[in-house]
Amino acid sequence: MTYTAVITGGNKGIGADLAQALLERDYEVVSVSRNSPDFRHPKLSSVEADLLDPEAVSKAAEEIASKHQVTHLVHNAGLIWPNLVEEAEPSDITGLAQLHLGSALTLLQSALPTMKERQFGRVMFNASRAALGAPTRTAYSASKAGMIGMARTWALELASHGITVNVVAPGPVLTDNFWGIVEKDSAQQEALAKRIPVGRLGTVEDITNAFLFFCDPASGFVTGQTLYVCGGASVGTLQI
Repeated sequence: MTYTAVITGGNKGIGADLAQALLERDYEVVSVSRNSPDFRHPKLSSVEADLLDPEAVSKAAEEIASKHQVTHLVHNAGLIWPNLVEEAEPSDITGLAQLHLGSALTLLQSALPTMKERQFGRVMFNASRAALGAPTRTAYSASKAGMIGMARTWALELASHGITVNVVAPGPVLTDNFWGIVEKDSAQQEALAKRIPVGRLGTVEDITNAFLFFCDPASGFVTGQTLYVCGGASVGTLQI
């Protein structure tokens, strides 16, 4: 079977690292993001779309479904939009709900006919340890926790079709999103690393390894699960 993975946010960070790892394993990969990846591969294609825009997502989903037989969907794209509860706006919640949840629904619906026909599919979310709660994360925590609930529901509905649905929930990982909140190589970054039980911050490779497990056709007996890849941070409390 030829495997084709759609990765949202596949142009940088965790998404780009996962895309390259799957390309090395002879997958076809479609990156969906606002910008194309800065790397090239014969089996890599790119669809540019703003996942905050439902209409743009629908167009992207239609384009992908018309050109590809999707077997894997990895919803990796995300934004944080941090603020204290006094400054949080309802629009923060609706915006991140569209990005983290609504766009995933649209992309999955377009891929489902192929997955069901093949009786095989792998659907994955990149959530966050913040789904357990984190200061300044009203909208982010809510939408990331929503991923977990939605994944469990889809897992139940799709299991009989050979489609698994799982969640990777990273802790603090050294990406542009992280450095948008914590200054790179700052004292704050160093202090945070010391509070992680394993004594360091995560890397994109740490998260890619978890996704590769869920991507594997041999992982068909694992569905509806959330794997915290957080250096032990999910065991207790952590403030960023």
